[in-house]
Amino acid sequence: MADTSHPKTSVDLSSEDIHWKQDMSYGSYLQLDNLLAHQNPVSEHHDEMLFITIHQASELWMKLCLHELGAAMTHLAADNLGPVFKGLSRVAKIQANMQQSWEILSTLTPTDYASFRDALGQSSGFQSFQYREIEYRLGNKNAQMAEAHKDVPARYERLQSVLNTPSFYDLSLQLLAQRGFDIPETALDRPWRKPYEASEKVEAAWATIYRETEKYWDLYELAEKLVDLEHHFHLWRFAHMKTVERIIGYKRGTGGTAGVSYLVKALDLRFFPELWTARTGI
Repeated sequence: MADTSHPKTSVDLSSEDIHWKQDMSYGSYLQLDNLLAHQNPVSEHHDEMLFITIHQASELWMKLCLHELGAAMTHLAADNLGPVFKGLSRVAKIQANMQQSWEILSTLTPTDYASFRDALGQSSGFQSFQYREIEYRLGNKNAQMAEAHKDVPARYERLQSVLNTPSFYDLSLQLLAQRGFDIPETALDRPWRKPYEASEKVEAAWATIYRETEKYWDLYELAEKLVDLEHHFHLWRFAHMKTVERIIGYKRGTGGTAGVSYLVKALDLRFFPELWTARTGI
């Protein structure tokens, strides 16, 4: 016999023990009144809200990335690799989520963006201090990049502090040395604010770890977590570049860079170079 009942259009809450009054509500815990008060377009164009939301959400995800990287670096320095693996896995997932944000932003057409781009002035993602700190933490120690933040002393001093401390990769190489691998002194005791220079001995160490995985399983897992992290970072960079190309073509960036051609250069950068070159000879 056919079911003649009508589909439900609402949920019956009579049997639920709903807390209609709360000591701490969802909104107060998340401070939503403050959070949602800061999406303020400077133009009257409809699509600027999308642009603001995407970038603000990305900054929140970057804040979480820094939170996880900081904790993972502390555990790495103590040779406590379990929490390091968890933290790096989480960061890679965050990066995958951030990559999807470019898919949403790509619904912005060239005409849409052009209608409010001039209102942005010289503001640019190039000036994201959190993104800069992530790159410094991972090893892209380009000190000149910090100059964009010199007018905000607290941010500038923080970036200088990060520049002058070992990166995630520096700590990884220090761990390899502690475990008995022949890591050159130039990789272990150097000016931390300078860019890292690849070493054949470091490449040989990673190659040994990959060839003898059962003997060095936790270091092998560390290597793969680092590769996964950088892999997702490159996908994010590529998606960023293609989205910019799709929306503004080859115009200069609002922050003064060459735009797409500048972003293409960034695709060649490596945080953990020997983890990639070691693969050729394995």
